[in-house]
Amino acid sequence: MCTMFRTIFLACTGFLVIGTLLSGCSKKSAPAGPPPGGPPEVSVITIEPQRITLTSELSGRVSASQTAEVRPQVGGIIKKQLFREGSDVAAGTVLYQIDPSSYQASFNGAKAALAKAEANLAPTRLKSERYRELVKINAVSKQDYDDISAAMKLAEAEIESAKAALESARINLAYTKVTAPISGRIGRSSVTNGALVTAGQGAPLATIQQLSPVNVDVTQSSSDMLRLKKALDSGQLSHKGGQAQVKLLLEDGTPYPLSGTLKLTEAFVDPGTGSVTLRVLFPNPKQLLLPGMFVRAILEEGVKDQAILVPQRGVTRNPAGNAMVMVVGTDEKVAPQVIKAERTVGNSWLVSDGLKTGDRVILEGLQKARPGTVVKAVPFGSKPAATAPPTAKAEKK
Repeated sequence: MCTMFRTIFLACTGFLVIGTLLSGCSKKSAPAGPPPGGPPEVSVITIEPQRITLTSELSGRVSASQTAEVRPQVGGIIKKQLFREGSDVAAGTVLYQIDPSSYQASFNGAKAALAKAEANLAPTRLKSERYRELVKINAVSKQDYDDISAAMKLAEAEIESAKAALESARINLAYTKVTAPISGRIGRSSVTNGALVTAGQGAPLATIQQLSPVNVDVTQSSSDMLRLKKALDSGQLSHKGGQAQVKLLLEDGTPYPLSGTLKLTEAFVDPGTGSVTLRVLFPNPKQLLLPGMFVRAILEEGVKDQAILVPQRGVTRNPAGNAMVMVVGTDEKVAPQVIKAERTVGNSWLVSDGLKTGDRVILEGLQKARPGTVVKAVPFGSKPAATAPPTAKAEKK
């Protein structure tokens, strides 16, 4: 029985093997054809020099264009505060009233002393005039005339001294009214009614800041400043003419609507940071900019007439770390090109070496654009060409 089953199994296996070989021989292998669709398609831009304005974004802080600390110039008791904290005050506005009693008394005394000196001068002057005529005829001695002349000069000097004392008393009396030295916004008061203040005290009574216009102090590295000067001297950059205009970005990134003007560049480099301070003046009619606010200033450096820009998406780095792009040559083959990318301008690189007018730089399809590959270059941003679906051919048996 076992021998019969083994014979049947071997016979079936043989038939299956023979059937498989016959079916494989009946099909012809299809020959390998060229890759469908032709050369790979890449998107390129054609290099064309353009005129651009180069800018630098520098961080800085806002400061008041003028700041004055209000301090008393005479001592006494504060009788009354005459301003509202946080309000705008004009120069000369009375801010505090110091008790003027003692200063009024000193003024009155000085005024009386002047009147007394003037009264003493009148008879002395008349006597001097009489003696001047009498000494000519030897009616009085020359010594008497000299004495009365000296007395008159002393009386005149006493009048001048009394006038000076009166003026000093008048000034001190006026100082009892503490006025605003500048126009601007006044902050909180450090004293209240009844407080004792002294002349020239260290702590200010209040602080006034002028908020229109305001200063924005920004810092620029000395190396960037040297690079900019070299570019201007060599003619690579040119000035627009007039004063440099500066734009401003607020803390939340929104642009400030008004432009500023560069007013000052410090004449020294900070040894700790290696930077130079620039001061920009900004109008501030709505007082949106407040002292101490952090901002970013966009400073115009100059104009470059023949600038070559390449979008950042088309620039890569080779193993040596050099910037490079893929270009399509006249033979429609891809070739790598090392470039010198100086800086970014918006979303592009400013290229100073390695590219020329008419070069075609690949922006899309870089994964298919291997060096030496023949490609089909289309302008960047154009719609890809529609490809027809492959037609099926019936096999002939």
